[in-house]
Amino acid sequence: MTSNTNPDLDTNQIDPNVASNLPPAHAITTTRHGTSYWDTTNTTRITLTLPDKTTKFYFLKTLKNDLGKNILCGEYASMQEIHRVVPDFAPRPITWGTYKNDSETHFFLCEYRDMILARDEMPDPGVFTGRLAALHQSQSRSPEGKFGFHVPTYSGYLPQYTGWEGSWEVFFSKSLRVAMDLEIKAKGYDAEFDVLVPVIFEKIVPKLLRPLESEGRSVKPALVHGDLWYGNSGTDRVSGECLVFDACCFYAHHEYEFGQWMPACNRFGEEYRAAYRGFVKPSPPEEDYPGRLDLYKLRFNTHVSALFTNDASLRKQMINDMKDLVSRYG
Repeated sequence: MTSNTNPDLDTNQIDPNVASNLPPAHAITTTRHGTSYWDTTNTTRITLTLPDKTTKFYFLKTLKNDLGKNILCGEYASMQEIHRVVPDFAPRPITWGTYKNDSETHFFLCEYRDMILARDEMPDPGVFTGRLAALHQSQSRSPEGKFGFHVPTYSGYLPQYTGWEGSWEVFFSKSLRVAMDLEIKAKGYDAEFDVLVPVIFEKIVPKLLRPLESEGRSVKPALVHGDLWYGNSGTDRVSGECLVFDACCFYAHHEYEFGQWMPACNRFGEEYRAAYRGFVKPSPPEEDYPGRLDLYKLRFNTHVSALFTNDASLRKQMINDMKDLVSRYG
């Protein structure tokens, strides 16, 4: 990434509530680092020159107002959980909070990792999906074995459903309903919803998800990143480790993660899903695997359509997703 001086921060001083979480330094400089889809987000690299003349780097993200506070709280909790479960899969989160000198500015602070972003060079499929499988399967444990998360998390600037549920079918239904309500609020009602939406909730969701928890089968609540498009991943230039960031986690059926990988615009293509299946086989019944991924894709595409309010093509894409599911399973 190209960095330039950040006009929003004094290069010789940072807010005391940020500084109190950093080691003592002889010199501090700040530079703008990275980009965001959202104009309200500022991202900064902090460079510290320590008393022993070594250099340390940190990453700072700031947002404004109550919405920004809630977003950063969810991001910190998400990154903390990923780092706890698979420490080498995410930059170490340090803290989040509110500026002492500006009560409307909130921040998230973590270690800085110099990355080759997946936008420039995709990570190795085997290495990346091996880490992802560890996150999902062997090392994550949900409180009380339920689906959900202990704080609200936001994909973009919109909230996701994270209430605790004992059933994956129930959790997913509520999650999809929240996304649809946000999409309709953003773009208005469409007459086709009268036919499509009842079939999705009354037939498609039970048909594809209920068998996961029937006839002695069960679903392990797995920690998912929640927004794992390729733009939220990279490779550490020094260690070569695959990394993820900008998480909005909750505990879900692990295959839910791949709904984000199904749209053609996502560079995590079939080679990544195939590599993952080398670590974890599709959940039984395996014949429903393609349909489940397309149902999960509908959830992601619905939320994305709600985020980008002026893009009518995203509404069309969401409706086409529903029509496809109804034609195959309705």
